[in-house]
Amino acid sequence: MASLSEALSAFGAVVVTGGSSGIGKSFINTMGSLRPELEFFNLSRHAPGIKDYKLNLRHFPCDLAQPLQVEAVAAQLEEILNHGQPAGKILLINNSGFGSYGSFPEPNLAHQLGMIDVNMRALVQLTGLLLPALRARGGVVMNIASTAAFQPTPWMATYGATKAFVLHWSLALNEDLRGSGVRALAVCPGPTATNFSKAAGLRDEPPPGSPGETCQQVVMNALHALAAGKSQVVSGWRNKILAAIGARVPKPLATRIAAKVIARYRPLPPKP
Repeated sequence: MASLSEALSAFGAVVVTGGSSGIGKSFINTMGSLRPELEFFNLSRHAPGIKDYKLNLRHFPCDLAQPLQVEAVAAQLEEILNHGQPAGKILLINNSGFGSYGSFPEPNLAHQLGMIDVNMRALVQLTGLLLPALRARGGVVMNIASTAAFQPTPWMATYGATKAFVLHWSLALNEDLRGSGVRALAVCPGPTATNFSKAAGLRDEPPPGSPGETCQQVVMNALHALAAGKSQVVSGWRNKILAAIGARVPKPLATRIAAKVIARYRPLPPKP
């Protein structure tokens, strides 16, 4: 297998959503270090707090829950990418996503619908709008799913369902694109040290024994899968085992087990 630097040498442009923090920001930092010539285009509400002035990074303010904003930014990106600047293949990383903890529809229905918009609709919309440029230049669509995709997730019902969609849609898309010069890769991290837990209303620190990873570990596993030409990767050996079990156990039983596991992430009561 080619080294990561060699694998990235064919790419000229990286479009990433949610690069302002967490896994998305780690993708930018890591790939920028491996291949400084890469040009990055970030779509998120806030600009990444990256102070590496050698990094070729352009930020496009965008609320991915708003279809018109996604369409407008995609048009700007098409104009840049269709003129062959920068030269090379395109890597589209659909990374943005969020969740929530509690019985549906907590915290409220609008939050649940916004989750569907960001986790699913924006991913499909942006991929569809940029696919002509990807076909013209070659490239990869990398979608960040989750180990939540392998079984129903009580207390996080909508989130898990959106990630199941991302996984299955990515695998089907990869087959649709076979022979086109474009492929798709679904990345399935487990619990990761990001702002996700706080935003979702989960406890700040994972329970003892949880298969947690850092953003850097997830990114490196994703890039190794990219270099190997894979269509799916579960990040971390413990997560691989849990995902394999969740995929094979009958769904009603897997749901009961998942309810007990996810309940361990319930926020701790405040100390007196």
